[in-house]
Amino acid sequence: MAKTIEDKRTSQRVSERLSGVGESIQGSQAWNSIFRPGSIFRKGYTDSPRNRSYVIMNSVLYHLHPVKVKRHAVKVSYTLCLGGLSFFLFILLTVTGIFLMFFYRPTAAQAWDDIYTLQTSVTFGLLVRNIHRWGAHLMVLTVFLHMARVFYHGAYKPPREFNWVIGVILLTLTLLLSFTGYLLPWDQLALWAVTVGTNMMGYMPVFGDQVRFVLLGGSEIGADTLLRWYVLHVLFFPFIIVIFMAIHFWRVRKDGGISGPL
Repeated sequence: MAKTIEDKRTSQRVSERLSGVGESIQGSQAWNSIFRPGSIFRKGYTDSPRNRSYVIMNSVLYHLHPVKVKRHAVKVSYTLCLGGLSFFLFILLTVTGIFLMFFYRPTAAQAWDDIYTLQTSVTFGLLVRNIHRWGAHLMVLTVFLHMARVFYHGAYKPPREFNWVIGVILLTLTLLLSFTGYLLPWDQLALWAVTVGTNMMGYMPVFGDQVRFVLLGGSEIGADTLLRWYVLHVLFFPFIIVIFMAIHFWRVRKDGGISGPL
């Protein structure tokens, strides 16, 4: 019995010491320089509407979300999470795309051999490539369904009409991102698809021939075409998409959050 009481006292003293160490750390200048006022990790935090607002506004990650969210906006049956799924697939494509870049060289002599080696000799290479390929298809589908959901619920109406235009631009960029990746395997299917696509661009009024020449890097499909589409796929279009997604998310918040049901 005496031993049990002594053990409890020892445990209590250890707990008090650890609590004192934690309070001293949270009250230090280094800790306060890292965590801004209102942070739940800062000493003296109390759960109040003001401090909850501070937590949201003082965190880069939390700042993506508003302080208050309407009840209908968190219902899966209303949004179907299509916007979030589209963003998740973009992150997934970025991660898998970086993995594929380690084993791919955008040259006419090496492109197909690198794809074949990736599928047959690289550990998890075929799996990652299929995730990237099917993720691209799913992203096109989810972005289109997201646009359809927004249109059906009338979320394009004032004051959200500008964000609707941003969404249309993002849908176009998603299609271009998917199409530019089509050429990279450098097989017959890719070559004929690019041939049809660039020939269609050649029929644009006024600047059709110039646009086709820029996309091909010449008058016919060749090594320069592969390099240009590779740069468009891994650098140009992802960079532009990130900018427009940031504007899109920001405008959702500034326009009053997700629009309500009809």
